[in-house]
Amino acid sequence: MTTAPQLHTHQMPAAEVLRLGDLVNYQEGTVVSRTLLKHATGTVTVFAFDAGQGLSEHTAAFDALVHMLDGKAEIIISDKPYRLEAGQAILLPANRPHALAALTPFKMLLTMIRS
Repeated sequence: MTTAPQLHTHQMPAAEVLRLGDLVNYQEGTVVSRTLLKHATGTVTVFAFDAGQGLSEHTAAFDALVHMLDGKAEIIISDKPYRLEAGQAILLPANRPHALAALTPFKMLLTMIRS
C-alpha cells in the first residue's frame, strides 16, 4: 500500500529565537511574503505590505489567524471593516469573504489551519 508523502517544509530554523518582523523587508509598491512552516495541516507565513497595498476580497476554505507585527491595516470580513495595529490579532473565518488594505506599511503573521 502506498501513501501520499507528507507535506513538511521548514524554512524557519528550528530551536532558534527570531524576531518575526525581521524575516521580511518592506519593498516599495509591493507585498513580500515568506513561508516559515508548511505542513499538510497548515501554514505559517509572514508578510510585509507597503502602504496602499492589499489583497482584494476573497474566501478561503480554512480559518486563518492574522497577527499584526508592525504598522496598521484595515481588514474587512463579510463587509465589516476592522482596523488593526501591531500587537493585535483577528480570526478570518473559513468561507467568509475578507480583504486587506495597508493603512501604513505593515507586517503580519498569517497562520492557516487546514482542518
